[in-house]
Amino acid sequence: MADLYTPPSPDDPAEALAAVLSLRRLADRLELASVQSAIDQGWTWSQIAGALGVTRQAAHKRYAHRVDRSLHREATA
Repeated sequence: MADLYTPPSPDDPAEALAAVLSLRRLADRLELASVQSAIDQGWTWSQIAGALGVTRQAAHKRYAHRVDRSLHREATA
């Protein structure tokens, strides 16, 4: 890869697939952190789902067990 702004050529599958894996992991971490932030700010699963372009059920299934709801619970208690 020449630099961070130039995607690797698909002609080099090892380099291209390594880049895909890195980007996927980065996107997953950003998504989880953003969902956690939304929960902390009192967003509903419907709001989170809308922002992600998925159904409420899909968002809840993917993230409900991965986020810490204690901050939100303390704020609403």
